[in-house]
Amino acid sequence: MTANPYTDLFRLDGKRALLVGAGGIGREAGLALAAQGARVICADKDAATAKTTADEIGGDALELDVTDVDAVHRAAADLGTVDVLVLTAAMNVRKRILDYTSEEFDRVVALNLKATFTVLQAFGRWMVDRGSGSIIVFSSVRAQVVEPGQSVYAATKAGAIQVVKTAASEFGEAGVRVNAIAPGVVETPLTDQIKAHPDWYRAYATKSAMGRWSKPSELAGAVVFLASDAASYVTGSTVMVDGGWTAVDGRFTPPA
Repeated sequence: MTANPYTDLFRLDGKRALLVGAGGIGREAGLALAAQGARVICADKDAATAKTTADEIGGDALELDVTDVDAVHRAAADLGTVDVLVLTAAMNVRKRILDYTSEEFDRVVALNLKATFTVLQAFGRWMVDRGSGSIIVFSSVRAQVVEPGQSVYAATKAGAIQVVKTAASEFGEAGVRVNAIAPGVVETPLTDQIKAHPDWYRAYATKSAMGRWSKPSELAGAVVFLASDAASYVTGSTVMVDGGWTAVDGRFTPPA
């Protein structure tokens, strides 16, 4: 009997994955990648976070500040073969434009946009030279839709998508795929401010077609898909995992 070619479509056996940003959504991504057979390196600016996730999934830990350009390029050279790269590290300063400081602007741009470029450049070079690889960058629904207080964060997340598209066009002929994932609102410690405000929490929940927030684990399937051979012809794309947030028009359901 001929073997079914789809049996192991999502398996990652023999693949080496680097997870940059090992807490929250990153932790779930690491668990999912490891469950599919990947050997996962958990990198984080906070060494304890990297180690905790690495210990949980049986992977390796790496302390890495992606805003340090030289450190990122050293890590790319030291690690050698990386088949899958997942970048979740990001930050937000939620302030209106008139209240934003120059220092806050620089901090958000440095992590969300410049570091994305640095990571793509450093690890993409090795993948292109080898002729294979999958890079997955986390963006956000804020790349498409905004609200007061999201100017710089939204701009960086939109910029990250454009960097992803450009990298896909430049790396594609070498066999390297580059894609983005855009979550909606996710239950993580970073959203505690919103969860603590009942009206704010409810407004976000009802904005999506699903009528609720997502859990970090609900992002893991998109990561595995883009990392695996199931997405062998997918590059330059943004996978919306937003519960329909960017699809629905307002929160009112009119009578049939």
